[in-house]
Amino acid sequence: MTDQENIAAQDEILAQENILAGEESVDLDKFMAQYDMESNYRRYEGLWKWIVSIIAISFSLFQVYTGMFGVFDAHIQRAIHLSFAMALVFILYPSRKSWSRDSMHPVDAVLAVIAAAIPLYVVFFYQQLVYRSGLPTNLDMVIGILGVLLVLEAARRVVGWPIVIVASVFLAYAFAGPSIPGAFAHRGVSLSSLAGHLYFTTEGVFGIPLGVSATFIFLFILFGAYLEKTGLGKFFIDLANSIAGWARGGPAKVAVISSGLMGTISGSSVANVAGTGSLTIPMMKKLGYKPEFAGAVEAAASTGGQLMPPIMGAAAFLMAEFVGIPYVQVVKAAIIPALLYFTGVMLCVHFEARKEGLRGIPRNQLPRISKVLREKGHLAIPLMAIIWMLVSGKTPMRAALWAIGLTIAASMLRSSTRISWRDIVQGLEDGARAALGVIIACATAGIIIGVVTKTGLGLKLGSVLIDMAQGQLLPTLFFTMITSIVLGMGVPTTANYVITSTIAAPTIIQMGVPVIAAHMFTFYFGIIADVTPPVALAAFAASGIARSNPMKTGLNASKLAIAAFLIPYIFVLSPALLMVNTTLPAVMLIITTSIIGMLGVAASVSAYFITRAGWLERIMFFAGGLLMIDPNIRTDLIGLILLGTAFLMQIYKLRR
Repeated sequence: MTDQENIAAQDEILAQENILAGEESVDLDKFMAQYDMESNYRRYEGLWKWIVSIIAISFSLFQVYTGMFGVFDAHIQRAIHLSFAMALVFILYPSRKSWSRDSMHPVDAVLAVIAAAIPLYVVFFYQQLVYRSGLPTNLDMVIGILGVLLVLEAARRVVGWPIVIVASVFLAYAFAGPSIPGAFAHRGVSLSSLAGHLYFTTEGVFGIPLGVSATFIFLFILFGAYLEKTGLGKFFIDLANSIAGWARGGPAKVAVISSGLMGTISGSSVANVAGTGSLTIPMMKKLGYKPEFAGAVEAAASTGGQLMPPIMGAAAFLMAEFVGIPYVQVVKAAIIPALLYFTGVMLCVHFEARKEGLRGIPRNQLPRISKVLREKGHLAIPLMAIIWMLVSGKTPMRAALWAIGLTIAASMLRSSTRISWRDIVQGLEDGARAALGVIIACATAGIIIGVVTKTGLGLKLGSVLIDMAQGQLLPTLFFTMITSIVLGMGVPTTANYVITSTIAAPTIIQMGVPVIAAHMFTFYFGIIADVTPPVALAAFAASGIARSNPMKTGLNASKLAIAAFLIPYIFVLSPALLMVNTTLPAVMLIITTSIIGMLGVAASVSAYFITRAGWLERIMFFAGGLLMIDPNIRTDLIGLILLGTAFLMQIYKLRR
């Protein structure tokens, strides 16, 4: 029997067992609409379908054109970018949940026209606005106020209420400054001054976040849309199966590897869950994993996908702009922490499999790695090319453009992966739709940044945090972590990072932490909020596929992702982990101690190392693991003693 016949037979058996077990197949469209607001859009037929397609394709072509031949002036480029996005948001996302999902409501049609026209006011009257900078007319003020309100409404529709509430609180703070007692008081801002600052400068709606979105974030999202068209996701799953499917607890390890690989092309944890979880979660349940654990594995791995270079989430591009370093430096800094994160998840999965006595899939039922690479390995050419281009010094925009072309060209090398002209055009539309959430989140984050810069809130909050922490680094990091996680529970990663990096990162930097380490710290905890209850979107999405209890799935995912709660502290205390001003021996030392520490923490969380662990052993494993975080010889020695003692207790228990 050939490999393909084996796989087909396995799939048929799995399908039959799922039917016998009463498992229903997951409708990915309905699933994504339930857990991801960006996917809950109108699906038109007829005239409006054509209108949406024309606008979306024109949007993508505009971005490709400016990427190839040079962008316009910053304010004009960003205004056109936002105009396209606003039109699509108001057409695709209804104002009320009760309104039809397959027909256009007149109110939304009118709002779409207004929302698209207002940013174009900046384009058509650009020279006049420059000449009267700081002296807005009454019409300017009306346009500015409407522009801000419509951005908030667009955010409500495509991103959700939490980010709207956060932005509204900041706006209220701008006006209420004189009435606020204590350290947060300020002299206040007039309506006309704030409207002009937020809408007619590049420090508000049209600030750095939207600027990054209007240049290379969009092109990377378009690149991801074409990669999905080629079937790269299936290639990743087949590759992961051939590498780890046979190992103990194989399907769970397959989920970790494939989700990490999918993270190179997707910046959404929920999209990662839907893309790989619909295949890996049933495999894990079939092997014997409990539904709550199977969903948790996929959620933890998919969330970590946003940490995986070379193409991380949109926030990574913003980090490069905020820190003022090339994007390749962000990628370089993220490599070791990302590998350590997935090592931690893999260790937890391995210990759970050993504890439950779970085995892998027989090798004769798995694809051979040589065959997988021979048939679909060419699909990875664009990813390898984009790494080479970034390392060689090309700009992210130019690298993304080349990668899009290489993706289409690589798909043509085999008939099984070849995409048609219709797929190429459809990719333009899909890329524009996929970018809407990021664009609106960036515009809304710009409102928050505008208020912070106008009122000086960043410096005020920084001084308050330092006072609360009494000038100590670890308490300051802890307060920053809590802030990032709370914001991340309802705010997209991009906006979360913008807020925390604007407010909290400068505070950490004041305490002597390298800039990249401070920004990476807030980035990590904004992402890990997706698996942190009570609002753990990735975990809840995975529970929908696993048919499990959402809260238990979220708690299990938090335990599996324990490495993400530890790694940021490691690289703040020892920036060598980010390869900042360090040497190879120092990097190897910190990697070694970090892996040993995570081994101990994973054993404690799993209650298993070489046999089941009691509470005393678990406490010793956990404490020993934590002590390995601090790059200090004394703490490392104490940690090793605790871990060694717990290990000897395990050996003694096993021999008994």
